[in-house]
Amino acid sequence: MDSILYYLAPDEMDPFLLFWGKQALISAVIIGVFYLLSRLAQQLLTKVGTRLCSFTETDLDDRILERVSGPAMLLVNCAGLYLAIRRLPLHDRIGIIASGLLFVVNISILTVIAYRALDELLKAYGARVAGAEMSRQLMPLVEKLCTIFLVVTALIITLKHFNYDILSLVTALGVGSLAIGLAAKDTLANMISGFTLMIDRPFRIGDRITLGTQTGDVMDIGLRSTKIKGLDNTLLIIPNSELCNSNLINMAFPDMRGKGRVNIGIGYECDVARAKEIMVQTALDVSEVLKDPAPEAFFVNFGDSALNLSLFFWVPEYTQVFGAQDKINSALLNRFQENGINIPYPTRTVIYEKDTNNAPQD
Repeated sequence: MDSILYYLAPDEMDPFLLFWGKQALISAVIIGVFYLLSRLAQQLLTKVGTRLCSFTETDLDDRILERVSGPAMLLVNCAGLYLAIRRLPLHDRIGIIASGLLFVVNISILTVIAYRALDELLKAYGARVAGAEMSRQLMPLVEKLCTIFLVVTALIITLKHFNYDILSLVTALGVGSLAIGLAAKDTLANMISGFTLMIDRPFRIGDRITLGTQTGDVMDIGLRSTKIKGLDNTLLIIPNSELCNSNLINMAFPDMRGKGRVNIGIGYECDVARAKEIMVQTALDVSEVLKDPAPEAFFVNFGDSALNLSLFFWVPEYTQVFGAQDKINSALLNRFQENGINIPYPTRTVIYEKDTNNAPQD
């Protein structure tokens, strides 16, 4: 074995063709060894890795293993090719170019592996933690930002390998980022507020919210602005920074149920208990009104011309409040008339008195 290795070892005294033949043979052996290592690694990932992943409850590791196994095999082969070329007695310029290209290829493969693993992690986070809607809105942007970070990192490593001064590049990028940030501070504020809305989730797409005097349904949550469709079919576009600093009411949170109220006045001579009973029963007869929680009627206060009562009821969805309120009002008008309960209207009594001292005498 030692004699075989002795004859195969390149020697500068060997003829040109023999010397290069030995070098090429050794490089071919290195490539073959790394190819065998890649096949062995593939078998280990297929058998051992799959078996280890089967012990976990989630399929995240299975998906990551499936997506990175191919590039990992290619990385091992390229690493062997890189070592094989590096040891060949090529011209300095040719060797530097060839090894440099292979180094760039290896860094690119590592970047692809990192991107695929990160992509699966982001998908799992979006589906399990963030929810389907937030995943649709936020995950594409996060993936782009992560891709930019990975590409910039790979570029810096590559430039460092070729002995380029990356400090000046980083400084230039920092100064440029500062200038862009100052020039587009309002846009950046809206983007950051958009991230806040997507993560904090005070409302979701489809929720009905009240913002000041405006009420509408959320149509879209963008990075710069949020679109709200008003009840009169108008579209309200609000910058996210303004929306984050405003007080709003979310009618669809914590659930879709809506609460309605009917205010009515009855005459002072009417039976309050009977009127409250009629109001509750009328609400229960409306199909949209929930039985649990049950409707409730209250004697609120003494008005100038009537005893003021209020009926509170719940419906399965907040969009049904106005429809149920219309049915209750219509039914109460008939029920009160049938039971002799009158709904008074405001009256005023004007008394004229004659001032006998100052009034002109006939």
